Order: sequence, then structure tokens, then C-alpha cells
Amino acid sequence: MNGRCVLVTGGAGFIGSNLANRLAEENDVIAVDDLYLGTPENLDERVEFHDSSVLDDDDLPADVDVLFHLAALSSRPMHEEDPARGARINVEGFINTVEQVRERGCETVVYASTSSIYGDQTEPSRESMDVTARTGYEASKLARERYGEYYSEFHGMNVAGMRFFAVYEGFSGAEEHKGEFANLITQFAHRLANGERPDIWGDGTQTRDFTHVDDIARGLELAADHELDGVYNLGTGESHSLNELVARLNDVLGTNIEPTYSENTMTNYVHDTLADASKMREATGWEPRIGFEEGLRTVCAPYLDDQ
Repeated sequence: MNGRCVLVTGGAGFIGSNLANRLAEENDVIAVDDLYLGTPENLDERVEFHDSSVLDDDDLPADVDVLFHLAALSSRPMHEEDPARGARINVEGFINTVEQVRERGCETVVYASTSSIYGDQTEPSRESMDVTARTGYEASKLARERYGEYYSEFHGMNVAGMRFFAVYEGFSGAEEHKGEFANLITQFAHRLANGERPDIWGDGTQTRDFTHVDDIARGLELAADHELDGVYNLGTGESHSLNELVARLNDVLGTNIEPTYSENTMTNYVHDTLADASKMREATGWEPRIGFEEGLRTVCAPYLDDQ
């Protein structure tokens, strides 16, 4: 993608800022964020930043060629604290923003959905599978997907929903501001590097398809380049248990710290995730480039440099 005007909502957040900075190399990029969890410090100076909410009316700073809608209450706990607010931001905010760009002639939208809607899956999850809203957060993302269908079918737009799998980068990147909401790779690495025991809910056998944010940002760009429509998985197709994660982080950091285990009392907890990204690969040629071991080394490198 080059030479286009691009709007990234949630653009000062973790995934949003990584995408905005990537696209700013060859495009005019506008990042909109209400700074609930984002910070302008994540952004390259070439990105035009606006402190604004996706719920604001008629507040877009310019006509845009492509909308990347990443703004959301991006985790289950955030949403369950206030489900009504979660629905306003995750659903109404999506509609409000797409309406504004559509009325100005934008025909390409790429937005964030979630792999959580697959529930527990030890076999690769395909986009054609039946999905269920087990939490308010999942309901809001499924509603977003249905509205994506509406804008595609009724207005003839190219609207692609990307179902992310366990995205991480590390506290040395744009994930630091997320704190307790950061990916488990990031949280566990930070605790181990500081001589602390990571806490695991349950017995540690739960698995995640950990996907590096660089691969996610590249996938988002490809979705826009190919004017995709529908929903697509972005995940590596490999899963690793939390026990394995702690062991491998100990190896990389040169530590030997055992985790603690706490009772998992969360209702409808997703125990296992695993992506089938063949639909995305066939549509765009996208493949994850950063494997699990390389990703752990990248996350841990700043701690080793400080030693």
C-alpha cells in the first residue's frame, strides 16, 4: 500500500500504532484514539494524531481511502466492567466511524474481530465454523461482523474482519501501556526478568496461538491491498501451553523461576486457541514470519541487554 490517505482508529494503541507506523512509510496516516489505553508516544512523528473518540459525530479529520478500525474495548474484563459502554464503543463506534467514511466515499474497511468466538479449539479453527457469543465482549465482536456484512451487502463496500489470535510484542514495544491487559508472553517475560513468579490460572495446560504484532500489521495491510471482504483468521497455526511458555522464557532469560498456580474461576474461559489461516493465505499470500522461539527472543532481548 502506498500513496493513500489512511485512517487508523485506536491508532495510538498497541496494534493500531504498529500498523500506523508501518503504513506511514508510504502513506498519509491519521490516527484517532481517545487515549483510554493508547498513548501518542507509540506513534511515529509522520503519523497525524487526533485525540478523539469513535463515538464522536462528524469528527473525522479528512477524507480517507482506507479505514482500519481497531478501536475497541479489547478484552473481556474491560467489557464486562460495563457491558453497555462496551457495546457503545465496540458496536456503535464501529457503525459511527464506517458511516462517516462511507459518506465521504471510502469503500475499503478492515476491522478487528476476535478469535475468542471460536471457544475451546485444539484443532485449527476455520472461519466457516459455527461460533457462539459466550461473553459480552464476544457478542460485541460478532455484532461488528454482522454490521460488516451489512456494509458489504447493502452498500457494496469491501469490509474485512480480522480474527486475531493472542497478539504480542513485549513491553519494549507499544504494548507497555496495556499493563495487566498485555499478552501473557509480555507479562510473564517481565515478571521472570525481574525475579518474580508469573501467576497461571489453572494448571497451565491451556494453549494459545501466539502471533507477533508485526505479522498482524502486515496481514491488515494485505487485507486492504487485496480489498478483502468477509472474515479472516490471523494466527500462526501453532499453539503452546502456558507451562511451555514459562519454561521457554526461563531458557531465553537464563532464569529458573517456577510459576504460581491460582484457581481459575472465570466463566466461559477459553482454554485453547489454534488458527487455520489458510483462507488468508490463499487470498493474499500472507504467512506468519515470526515463529514462537524468535518471538520470545525478541520480547526478552531488552532485559538481556540491560544485564
